[in-house]
Amino acid sequence: MSTHSAAEESMELDIISHSAAQTSRLGMRLGELLHGGELLLLAGQLGTGKTTFTQGLAQGMNITDVVNSPTFTLLKEYAGWTPPAAERSQKAAHGLALYHFDLYRLDEPEEIIELGFEDYFYGSGVSVVEWADKANDLWPARRLSIFFKALNETKRGLLFVATGAHYCELLRQFQKNTYATASS
Repeated sequence: MSTHSAAEESMELDIISHSAAQTSRLGMRLGELLHGGELLLLAGQLGTGKTTFTQGLAQGMNITDVVNSPTFTLLKEYAGWTPPAAERSQKAAHGLALYHFDLYRLDEPEEIIELGFEDYFYGSGVSVVEWADKANDLWPARRLSIFFKALNETKRGLLFVATGAHYCELLRQFQKNTYATASS
């Protein structure tokens, strides 16, 4: 499951989702674990669940806005909700911003840099990039990549590939939380 090297730790997790609702719940479980500064790269054909997953992710981050694909704008920003001080716990929502990118209409990967998007990837919010495979050469080594594949009309394969200690720990925690709640 995990491989260790002197250069970089990596880990993979393969999950089958049986419905759009389950894909959304997987996103929500991951969103609950994010602290900010994460880069999530989503790849897969049209209709495989990337936006559905991102909607769940936003829900897990306590974002109440309607999340939809920014295909025509390349980027949509969503502000996270921060509860009143009296309602906060250590794990409570922390007002993280979600930066939702969609590179489907991107012609040249370098446009990301020219448009200043690179600043988002190293910021304090969470960056989610749909169609990330259109700019493979630009991504930092440390990241969480999620590959979506349609297995039939409703079933999807999601392959999570974490690179870097932070992302491997995030994926371990996600796996633990997902399987702990799957039976409940």
